[in-house]
Amino acid sequence: MPSYRYLIVGGGMTGDAACRGIRDHDSDGTIGLVSAEAHEPYARPPLTKALWKGKAEDSIWRGTRDVGVELHLDREIVSLDLDARQATDASGETYTYERLLLATGGTARRIPSAPEGVLFYRTVDDYRRLREVAGDGVRVVVIGGGFIGSEIAAALQMNGCAVNIVFPDDGVSARVFPRELAAFVTEYYEEQGVQVLAGDSVSAIESGDGSFRVTTERGRAVEADAVVAGLGIVPRTDLAEAAGLPVDDGILVDELGRVGGREDVFAAGDVARFPVPALGGTRRVEHEDHANTHGRHIGANLAGAGQPYEHLPFFYSDLFDLGYEAVGDVEARRPAIAEWAEPNRKGVVCYLGDGGEPVGFLLWDVWDRLERARELILGGAPVDASTVRELMS
Repeated sequence: MPSYRYLIVGGGMTGDAACRGIRDHDSDGTIGLVSAEAHEPYARPPLTKALWKGKAEDSIWRGTRDVGVELHLDREIVSLDLDARQATDASGETYTYERLLLATGGTARRIPSAPEGVLFYRTVDDYRRLREVAGDGVRVVVIGGGFIGSEIAAALQMNGCAVNIVFPDDGVSARVFPRELAAFVTEYYEEQGVQVLAGDSVSAIESGDGSFRVTTERGRAVEADAVVAGLGIVPRTDLAEAAGLPVDDGILVDELGRVGGREDVFAAGDVARFPVPALGGTRRVEHEDHANTHGRHIGANLAGAGQPYEHLPFFYSDLFDLGYEAVGDVEARRPAIAEWAEPNRKGVVCYLGDGGEPVGFLLWDVWDRLERARELILGGAPVDASTVRELMS
């Protein structure tokens, strides 16, 4: 029976970061990491970004073993005995621990009626499958116009594919971008050759003879060689819930990452719903910066650091030659102040709370200003257009 001081359940970026956070405070304690994937921990963002621009696949591996971690790959933990401090995998192997971290992340959101062969994009194996078929003239339908869908559609178009992207919103990333910016980005995608089917949803996907036919609610029919869905994730809370731990669209944690008031069970990363005092309430964040910072911070707390997590995570994206960074609550439904050096090409969007205070910033082709944006959010004072313009200087 494998026994560890620290047991990490989940082999993504958060799990790797947590191991490093532990090592920052405990150089000797045994660490075991159990992952449902057959691969060692790797970075996910390159799967929709850098690997499609020529970066080598071997650049994504995190080197988790190098910090003294025993990896148990292609193993899924299916039950927890919190009183006995034991975790059991699907093969019946049981692991004991002193402290447990749940970094189970999420699974790609699926379309229940989709036939075999539709790719719900999430893992390096998904990347490899798509890379095998992608190329000049290959017809691909991308389902979803949010973060993942918009990135993979751009990546495929840049690699010679004939791409259709379908989503129910009015424009690309319309739930984040202000209306005018979403309209600009949608038109920009069309200029790059992407066929954008906005304001529509998939009603049926048929397969046969190695190809697909995608039909939409508005009666459009698109023939495709591949269908890729980027619809976000569903947090993997089932293990925690079955063990009686609190869940609510994520595993509920306190500022130290502890679950259910326990001193020996923690959660971090995509699956954790954590308090955000600067914005009020709790959040669950699915982006790289949070996976790394929350993972490392909560890993340190497993090893006794005892420090609250106060970081405001950011995210970023590359859409053809458009790029941005964003921090805080960036939701198109909020009132906003937008200041542009060049309309829709370089500028800052500040999303406002009920009192006119900044709660989020979209830095559109504006770089090295994240820390100042964070300061403004944490300060909590109302801002005006001149304050927003200063972020461009």
